[in-house]
Formats: sequence, C-alpha cells, structure tokens
Amino acid sequence: MRTRVHIIAPYESMTTIIQECVPRFPQLTIQYEVGDLMKGAELASQAEKNGADIIISRGGTAQLIKEAVTIPVIDVQLSGYDMIRSLTLASQFNGKTAIVGFSNITSGAQSIIDLMDLPLKVYTIRSSEDVARLLLELKASGYRQIVGDVITVNTARTYGLEGLLIQSGKEAILRALEDAQLVYRYLSKNRAISVILNNLVTQEHPNLLILDERNEIVFENLTDFEQNPLTDNHIHLINTNLEFHQSQVQNMFMVDDYQLTVTAYETTLNTKGYKVYTLEKGQPYQFAQFGITAYTDISIEPIVAESPAMQVTLKNIRALYENHEPIYLLGHADSGKSFLVKHIHQMYSGGGLLLQMDLSQVPAGHLHKIPLSKVRNVEMNHIDSRLNDEELISFIQTCLDRQIGVFILGEEPLNPHWKLDIELNTIMMPSLADRLEDLAPLIQHFLSGYYQKYGTAAVKIKDDALQLIRDQVPQMTVNQLKHLIKQAALNEQDYVISTDTLSRLLNQHSASNTMRLNGTLKEIEKEIIQHVLQEENNNQSKAAERLGINRATLWRKLKE
Repeated sequence: MRTRVHIIAPYESMTTIIQECVPRFPQLTIQYEVGDLMKGAELASQAEKNGADIIISRGGTAQLIKEAVTIPVIDVQLSGYDMIRSLTLASQFNGKTAIVGFSNITSGAQSIIDLMDLPLKVYTIRSSEDVARLLLELKASGYRQIVGDVITVNTARTYGLEGLLIQSGKEAILRALEDAQLVYRYLSKNRAISVILNNLVTQEHPNLLILDERNEIVFENLTDFEQNPLTDNHIHLINTNLEFHQSQVQNMFMVDDYQLTVTAYETTLNTKGYKVYTLEKGQPYQFAQFGITAYTDISIEPIVAESPAMQVTLKNIRALYENHEPIYLLGHADSGKSFLVKHIHQMYSGGGLLLQMDLSQVPAGHLHKIPLSKVRNVEMNHIDSRLNDEELISFIQTCLDRQIGVFILGEEPLNPHWKLDIELNTIMMPSLADRLEDLAPLIQHFLSGYYQKYGTAAVKIKDDALQLIRDQVPQMTVNQLKHLIKQAALNEQDYVISTDTLSRLLNQHSASNTMRLNGTLKEIEKEIIQHVLQEENNNQSKAAERLGINRATLWRKLKE
C-alpha cells in the first residue's frame, strides 16, 4: 500500500511545480489543494479524515495545520535559491522594501541580505494577527514594497503597497516529498512494532482501559463487553482506592447479573500520570436464590466508635482479622454486627467480595460450588441450623486455608457440642446501653443522612430530647434508634428536634408495642409476626432473622 501524501499549497502557482514533481515519486499517492491559513487547515483536517498519512504545506499555513491534525506535517523550507531569486528581484524595486514574515522566512533572508549587501530591512512576526499593524507602521515610515508569504503580500496590496511573494521552487518541493518518504518509512517501522506490542498486550489483557489525569479514556480495548461497563461512580471508587493504598488494587462490582473485577494501577510517562485498568467479566452469580448475597460496594461508611466499649471491640476484631482467625460476633439482633463486618471488609480487605450467607436457606451440597477466587470475607448467619453439617465445617476450613475472613453472627452463645476442629473467637457486640458515648454522634450521623436523602429540616437534637432517648436506650437497638430519628426528622419542622416531637413519637411507639395476646395460638403467632414486621419497617429478611425462621416460612405463615 502506497503512502498517501496531501499537499496544501498556500498559493495557486505552487500547483504547477507540484505537478512537475509528482512523476518523480511513483511510490507515493500525491494529492494537492490550494488553501491559505485557516482554509488550508480545514482542508488538511478533511484530508486526514479521508486517509492521508502525511501533510505538506508552507509557512503560517503549515503552522496552523500542525494544530489541526494528528498526522505528521512537513513544512516546505525555502531553499537558498528561492530566497536569492526573490530578494534579488525585490532589490530592483525603486523604493523602500521590507521583508515581513515568520522566522522560517526572515532568518534566511537576513543572512542573504547581509552577504549580498542588499538595501532591504527584515521584520519578523509571531502570528498572522501581527501583520496588519506592522504593515501600517511600515507604510507610515515610507516603505512601498513588502516581500513575504501569502498573508503578508495580500495584506500589503490591501493597504496600497506593492507585494512580492517569496515562492518555493522545484528544489524545495522535491526535498519536502523526499522528507515525506523518510518520515513515513520511520513511522512504518515504529507502527509495526506498536502493532506487535499492542497485539501482545491485548492478548494478555483482552479488556484494557487507560485513563489520563482527567479520567478521560485515552486507550480502550474491550473484547468481552459491548460497551464500557464502568460508571463514573465505579471510576471514582477505584481511584479513591488507588489513592488510599498507593499500589495495585482490585475492586469488584456486580453489574447486571455478573461479577466485574477491575485491577488498577498508576503509572507515569513524560511527567503525566495515567491509570491502567484491566477488566474481567465473571460468570453470572447465581447463588442469591440460595440465601447467598455477593456484596461488592467499597465505599467506606464511617463507624461511630467514641465509646470505650466500641473501641475495644473494633481493636480486638481487627487484631483477630489480621491474624486470619475466625470470629464469632455475639449480640442482640440489630446491634450492628453485619454493619461491623462490612466496615472491616471495606477497610482492610483491599477489594474483593464479601459473601453474606443465610445458612438456613442454603441447600445441602451448594457450599462447595461457591467460587472463592475473588472472595475476601464470608459472613454467616443462622449457623444453628447446621451445627453438625460436615459440608459447612469443610467449607469454613477451606475459607481459613485461603485466608478468607470468616465472621459468624449469632444472638446466643454457640452450642458447645458443635463439631468444629478449630477454635472460634467470640466477640460480644456492645449493646446501645453500653455505648452511651456513641449516642449523640450516631444521632447526628443519622440526621445528616436524612437531610441529604430527604431534605429534612432538622440538623440537630436538643439536649433534653437527647436525654429522653437516653432514658429509652435499655429497650432500644441501633436500628430502632435509627428509625426513631428518621420519624423525628420527617416530622420536625424546626432545625432542631424538640422534646415535644420526640415525646409524641415515643408515646405512639409505646402504644403500638401493645399486643393483643388473645385468640388461638395461630392468631397470637400471626400477631407477633405482624408486630415484628412493623418494627422492621416490613423488611421480611430482618423480621425472619429476629423470629429465627427463614423468609419462606415467614411468607407461608403470613398467608395462612
């Protein structure tokens, strides 16, 4: 395939010389058009879109073309013959003559003028906008002839001055075409190497993205995706994780029904920073219907731990986790056990999956089918239903062997007859009553969240209203406190939650807590279920967990 060269001639008479030169380069496909400055830049841009490999032009037009295209631009340099011919002709003019142009013209002109002792003055411009002002000044100073490029000559004639165009001869055009051959030969070698390296990289990493410092994609090769699956939020989370760890990181997301793994690192080239992402599309994660949820969110939520009890709990959990020891979190329902597991996962796992498992819903034979290559932590609930299950014991041991964090959540001490060959470490979750120092910051955290989510007015709680809550703390869980503050924020019209608003809500809550314990056993059971559902905001999963049954059983009892 021949090299495609497109010449932009700033003036019409150059085309005659180009036509003479074309037969000398049968290995090049040469096309040409006439256009000066912006018009020339537009023609060059269109030529690039049409497949041109190299652009050739001259002077100010060539400078503008370089800014308009991404392919090589060769500037036709004025030869010594061109300059001598033009300056000799200009010196025959009976009047003051000035040479005006860009440095590529004026630097050579000055040398020839000095050498030949010609009565000519040289003026260098830096942009085409300088021409008009300079020519007016020269006219006022008595100059009558201007020698230069196309724009200079055209402007001079507009102002009533003689204009002499410095034209490029055959030698200059031939040299530019020879340069085009050399440039393309060099680029072809590098292009071949670039293609080979590109093929090697894309074979090793079929899904690759490179982002610049503004997070704009500068390279994209996505074999397994119809389009880029990463959202702006994904990119923000990945980059935040990179900045936090300052090394290669791996993040995982659930996109549609599949698991997306993104490995990222930063690199620098010519003082510019780039982020390199490799993407891996996993198989559809089909375990949700079996009580297994893959949690991938890496955005870190703050945890309130101003109380000594919570600080000790966090310290001990982290120490056990860093030593890859299994942890049994013991505490009342809604004491924040699952939230704490998420916090540890977000802070210390370095990405990867957190599997949240309801063992009462996981069918026998499914645990060993779970892919663990991307899993960093496992949270297990309702383990009492499988105390002597050899499959469960084997699964936990496999997780520990792979240094996957194991968290078992429960509300009662573990059955001592459970056949587990490893020693579990029990950490007792402090109740809200044990965390009085956390009460005010927890309420403030909840209020900030509702302010941003619902636009509520309340941003603070009065001290006497806070004392009302302190009085109720022994009967409250963290989730119940959160729900109470939500209702207070939604009903408070002022910026501060008042004692009056809180009292009405607490009285209403006390009234709603009164259950009718009459009727048949089935009716009383249904009343209890409805009561727990109301407390859990109709969240069937949480209600089932509190009642010690699975969701299917809860649904069946509600239908009876």
